[in-house]
Order: sequence, then structure tokens, then C-alpha cells
Amino acid sequence: MTNPWVAVRPGEDPTALARTVSRAHETFLERPTGTDSSVRSVVLESWRRSRTMGVDPDRAADDAMDAVSLERYRAEHPMSLIRPVVRKLLVEDAADTGLLVAITDASGRLLWVEGDTVAKDRAHAMNFAEGTDWSESRMGTNAPGTALAVDHCVQIFAAEHFARPVQDWSCSAAPVHDPLTGRILGAIDITGGPRVAVPEVLQLVRATVAAAESELRLRLLETPRLDTAGPRLEVLGTPRPTLVRGAERIPLSGRHAEMLLLLQTHPQGLGADHLAVLLDENDLDSVTVRAEMSRLRKVFGADGLASRPYRLVGTLTSDVEDVRAALDRGDVETALRLYTGAVLPSSYAPGIEEIRDELRVRMQAALLRCGDPVLLARWTASVHGRDDARAMEAYLHTLDPASALHAQVEARLRLLGV
Repeated sequence: MTNPWVAVRPGEDPTALARTVSRAHETFLERPTGTDSSVRSVVLESWRRSRTMGVDPDRAADDAMDAVSLERYRAEHPMSLIRPVVRKLLVEDAADTGLLVAITDASGRLLWVEGDTVAKDRAHAMNFAEGTDWSESRMGTNAPGTALAVDHCVQIFAAEHFARPVQDWSCSAAPVHDPLTGRILGAIDITGGPRVAVPEVLQLVRATVAAAESELRLRLLETPRLDTAGPRLEVLGTPRPTLVRGAERIPLSGRHAEMLLLLQTHPQGLGADHLAVLLDENDLDSVTVRAEMSRLRKVFGADGLASRPYRLVGTLTSDVEDVRAALDRGDVETALRLYTGAVLPSSYAPGIEEIRDELRVRMQAALLRCGDPVLLARWTASVHGRDDARAMEAYLHTLDPASALHAQVEARLRLLGV
């Protein structure tokens, strides 16, 4: 069987492959519901996610962190611990090769980009530069962003990139995990010309990741208090949202949890007036928002929040993000396990209600699409799914009409008025 994660297989003509993929990409943009056997499944699925997330195929990266914030952020980031290994194994030999080596954080932001000077200057034209966001949700299909989205090493060749400004390049990337917790910390990427998309380069990236994770394990065991995961927001199905920072669990007010979740959902930042509308479209003004933000800084840390507009500096993970990531990669079972309840169930903030409804609708749609009777049974038996008539009907169709369980589910549907 062929390896779906490899872009250019031995014996393939890269020039002919580039033409084929380019035609397929243009066809997809015209008819995104179609299928194309000439496109690898991992690429086609990423194109679909990119389209769904509203990525502009003609946009270059434009969301860069300012130099001061970036320097502080990456100095404290656990990926900084593996940079010497990456430099030794990849960067030192990249001069005059046309290759770039990038290290990202878990969200796809480029922390370091090093290597061939000429290639680095060329890459600036598409803002492949330190501090920019190359997540799949921002830039569409690309090796570091897609590797983080699917949690797997991957190569992206030429027009397999969703964004046209990137299609002169090819790249190979693999995610890096915290060896103690398993959490994704970031990715290592090699970017260059067509030869970057051959199997040997992907093997090189994977070997570098293995060496980096071994180094990271030693460093973490030596410094057990190091917080490799960063702050984490827990808001699903709980009356008391929590900020987790290492071993510390910090209870949050409902308002502070709303603000952090809205800022995570809008990484480009929010002005005080916009944030006020998302929190309360009638009775909140920007002066109150600024006062509340000042109090939030004391809880979250002033270094983690920037202003004008208000935005997060660095990575904030959340249980909402975990469910979304599982749904993005089609892992419905994991998404259902992680979906422990509604988003901030006691919140009436318009922006939170939108996030709550979006996540529940996505969860329901994924369950209906997969049609797994075990998962449908689990969902319709849960507090958040027991009134879901569509899911219950789908579950009913999976049951033997002569069984007692079929009769029970029918009775529940009648109680729901179906």
C-alpha cells in the first residue's frame, strides 16, 4: 500500500505531478463538493477543512506577532528546549541548499525560521516568517499547519497548498509532543523546492522529532516544575470555569471565562466595543470592558494579554479547542468523549451562545454523518443529547425493529413529539 503522508513517491515525475495537482486544486475551488482520485485523501480532506473555515486561497499570511512579544513568548516556550537539537540535525547543513527549517508552537505560529538566506528572503514574500500564524485555519493546507491539525507527519507538495501564494514551495513537517503528557507542543518543518516532498525528507523530519522528544524528556525530568502545557481553559459542562496552569487550578468568574474564550476564538484580537457587544449587546459599554480586562490581567497575567486590540499573547488551550480539533480530523469518538457538556452553560453572552450552538451543531452533524450506533446511543443517553430528536431517529434506524430497544427508542421519540 502507498503511504498517504508522502507527496512524491519514488519514480514519479515531479513536474507532471505538479501540473496534475494544480488542475485538481483549481477544479476543487470551482466545485468543492467533488472528489478527485489524483489528490491524496489527506490533502483533499485538508482542502475541505480550509474551505469550511473560510480560508482565502489568494491570501498570504498576515497575522504576525510583534517582535517584543515574540521574543518573550518563544523564550518561555518549551519548544525552545529542543531548538539546539534541531539546529544541530537540520539547520547547520541547510546553508546554500535552498531549504528552510521552521519550528512552530502548537497553534501553528512560526517561532523560528532558519536556513538558506536566499530562501528565507523569498519566503518573506508570502510572510513565512517568525511570528506569523501558519495554522491550517489561517493559511489552509500547509505542512506544519496540517501536521498539527491531524497530529501526524505529512508532506505538502506545490499546488497541494490551499493558498496560491505558497504553491511554489513544498514542505515536510511533523508534530512534537510533550513526552510526559502527550500534548502537542508544536511542529518541526522543512520547506523548500520539490525535493523536500520525497520520502527521505519526511524520514529525516521524523528522526529529528524523535531526537528532540528524547532531549525534551531529559530536560523535563531535570526541571519537573516546567509548565510545558501552558495555560488551559476548561468551560465545558461546568458551572465553575477553571484556568489550569501546571498543577494549579484557578477558579474563574463567568465573565472572565467568557472573555478568555472569546479572545481564543478571535486570535486576531477584539476592540473594546466589539468585545462589549459579544458579551452583552444591550447593557455593556467599553469602559466596563476595560475595567473587567484590568481585573482579568491580575488573574491571567499581564504578559498574556495585549491591548489595542485585546488579544492573547502566546498559547491558551481549552477543552472547546480539543473537541473542535477532534471533529476537524474526523475522530468522532474522541470528540464525543471530550464533549462533557455545553460551553459555559450558564452564560447568556451572545458571543458565547454562538460558540455553544456551533459546537453542539458540529457534534450532532458528525454523529449523524458517521451513523455509529454505539456513539449515537451514548449521545442520546447524555444530558446534552437526550432531547436530540434527529440523533434519536438516526439511532432508531440502526436497531432491529423487533428488539425491545427499538420499542424503547420509539417511545422516547413519541415523548419528544416526533
